[in-house]
Amino acid sequence: MEELNIGRDLLIVLVTALAGGMLARLLRLPVILGYIIGGIIVGPYGIGTIEAFGGTGFVHNTDNIDNLATLGVVLLLFTIGLEFSIKEIMRMGKVALFGGIAQILLTAAAGFGLGKLVGLSTQGAVFFGFIISLSSTMVVLKILMERGELDTTHGRIMLGILLVQDISVVPIIVVMSAIGGESGELWAALGIAVAKAVGFIAVMVLLGVWGMPWFLRKVAGQRSRELFLLTVVVVCLAAAVGTFYFGLSAAFGAFVAGLLISQSGFARQAFADIQPLRDTFAALFFVSLGMLANLDFIRDNPAEVAVMVVAIIVGKFVICSAITRIFGYSHKTVLMVGTGLIQVGEFSFIIAMMGVDLGILSERLFSLTIAAAIITMLVTPFAMSINSYIYRWLSQRRFFAHQLAGRFDPDWQDHTGELSRHAVICGYGGIGSRVAAVLERQKFPYLVIELDPNIISRLRAQGIPCIYGDASNPEILAHAYLDKARVLVCTVPDYVAVQLTTKNALAINPKLDIVARVRRDMDVELVKDTGITELVLPVFEGSLEMIRHTLHRFGMSSTEIQYILNGLRRGQIEEPPEAEE
Repeated sequence: MEELNIGRDLLIVLVTALAGGMLARLLRLPVILGYIIGGIIVGPYGIGTIEAFGGTGFVHNTDNIDNLATLGVVLLLFTIGLEFSIKEIMRMGKVALFGGIAQILLTAAAGFGLGKLVGLSTQGAVFFGFIISLSSTMVVLKILMERGELDTTHGRIMLGILLVQDISVVPIIVVMSAIGGESGELWAALGIAVAKAVGFIAVMVLLGVWGMPWFLRKVAGQRSRELFLLTVVVVCLAAAVGTFYFGLSAAFGAFVAGLLISQSGFARQAFADIQPLRDTFAALFFVSLGMLANLDFIRDNPAEVAVMVVAIIVGKFVICSAITRIFGYSHKTVLMVGTGLIQVGEFSFIIAMMGVDLGILSERLFSLTIAAAIITMLVTPFAMSINSYIYRWLSQRRFFAHQLAGRFDPDWQDHTGELSRHAVICGYGGIGSRVAAVLERQKFPYLVIELDPNIISRLRAQGIPCIYGDASNPEILAHAYLDKARVLVCTVPDYVAVQLTTKNALAINPKLDIVARVRRDMDVELVKDTGITELVLPVFEGSLEMIRHTLHRFGMSSTEIQYILNGLRRGQIEEPPEAEE
């Protein structure tokens, strides 16, 4: 019957993950929050302990779930290794690489100081510092996707910093293992751990260079997806088990294995095959995290939990905001980056559990840390929405708009010169840069408004007129010579920014032609009555081009195809007119 109990517990956890994830999606929240709340409900401190629900809890053996959840961590680190790209980090700029490293070290130092203040040992304070230094990639990624802000300046910065954090998990785990394993001889323990890590990497590199590509080619040559997936899983688990018996973290081995495969031509297929497996076990992992939350502890110690939550949120907000500002980014970017990274990350739970297993963190501190971490995750999406609203409100008030604009770029007029009959491009991302390239080729004048100081520096080096600032700010638009402009092209993906930019631009020049993009179908209804001349939905336009190509292959004339496409744009499909004899 023991096997049936394991199956029953696994079923309960998976059903909980499904229900929590679906509820979170309905509420437009990251599914990870649904997983965690579901884990709280069915965990050993949840409603299952109430007498009316049996009093014994829903899950009988949490150890079995924890063991399976560990596989989620291993697979997660493996896929991070598969996706690892130095080029991607460099593309994010200095703020991602140096800013990410600075954020980890400064937050860990602040956490260390806080830990010493509350009476932790040196080892405990170090653990606590690194626990709160990490943020949640999954939570932030899902929030940015839901808000349509992946391609914004603050979105790119957050993802860059999070990528550096994810990579740093491996050395942090190695260091924490060393600190915990040799009490009183930290430097000696750290040296041994580093030597082991270097030795393991050397062995894996030799295998990766000489054996892995040949082996993967042989397996792929069998043309069996099942065998290839099995091979990838075996490589991942073998590396994880190998590092574990080598005295290092299993997650470290999984990351190195993924890194080696990423250098082969099979990385994309390996990632595509293992992703569903990773997501399933990752769901188990996050439900198991929720099961760690001790509701009795939170109820009995509300003041301590509240102080911890406030300290983490305020500390991380200040550090992340300050780093972003030091790198020259605008107030809007600073505010959003600081708010988006206030939570404690999923890998922090691994470090916390490691601290408990090594006897460095007490159960009380563990419960306090877990409670605070879960609350910060739940608070993040609401904090981002509130801060976004506050910034938008302030940016439309004349006094604050002038202050923000003046601080963006006090000498903007020196860089723009006098323009007339020009285009104003708001946002110089993928779409904006293509529009600018075409205008440049045709010798048409244009001006760019952009929030990313790195892009502004490049544009100025090329002699392209540009303004550093937020295009939705009326003070910024007032210096774009909109009264003499031909057209304003708004390429930012945020529909609220599109609304505000359009409103403020038309207040300056009511006859101005405005072309704007939106990301989702629902955004069309929200902005269509704002005075935009041409509204572009990139996904919809892409589908029309595919329809055009397909119908052309069936022999339809260009006139007939265009008639159908025009009907689709009006929201209806019409029969094409009869061709004349």
